[in-house]
This record gives sequence, C-alpha cells and structure tokens, in this order.
Amino acid sequence: MKFFAKLKEKLPLKPFDFVIIPLALILTAFSVYSIYLVPRDTTQVFIQGAARSYVFSLEADETVAVPGPLGNTIIRIYENQAWVESSPCDNQVCVAAGRLTRTWHFAACLPNNVLVMIEGN
Repeated sequence: MKFFAKLKEKLPLKPFDFVIIPLALILTAFSVYSIYLVPRDTTQVFIQGAARSYVFSLEADETVAVPGPLGNTIIRIYENQAWVESSPCDNQVCVAAGRLTRTWHFAACLPNNVLVMIEGN
C-alpha cells in the first residue's frame, strides 16, 4: 500500500484520467483481438524490410521493391505465389529459395534485412 501512496503523490490522477485509462485498455484489447485472434480467410504475404513492413494477399498481382542497406530487393506476388526476383546481396540464397506457395514458407535475404513469409489458412 505504501507503493500506491507514493505513486499517488508523484502522479496525481485527475478525474478525466479515470475515463481515459479504461478506454485505452479497451482499445488495446480490441486491437489485439482483431489483429491476432480473429481467423483470417485469406493467405497473406508478409514482407519485412529494414525500414518498413508490407502485407499483401497471396492472390494479389504485385511487384514490390523493398529497400535495404545494400539496395532494393524485388519481390513478386503473382498467381498465388510469391518469390524474390532479385536482390543486391552476393550469395542470392533468397532468390534460390524459389516460389513460396504454402503457409509458413519463407525466403530471407539476411544481408539486406528482408524477410518474405506466407501466413494464413
């Protein structure tokens, strides 16, 4: 109880705080539910770059240039497949990974900080 008394002295709560804090908790719970717990009917391609993340349906027709420390990694999504078309890295393991078609298939370009992964049903 001494902890809460000291906290109350350091951070006095205003009446409006008793409205904002529960609303923030409800909004956070709803966000977690809608993002992580609602089942998705579509299969999605998650692309994580050095500075940005992308999400596309596997049914999309997209070509994405993902910037990284070495340059752009080109990722193609077409006809329910995703693959790394080209990458500026030396070893080209991500290109050699081939076409990604099923859940949990992934390709990673570690030198350029790019990850491509399939998730969903």
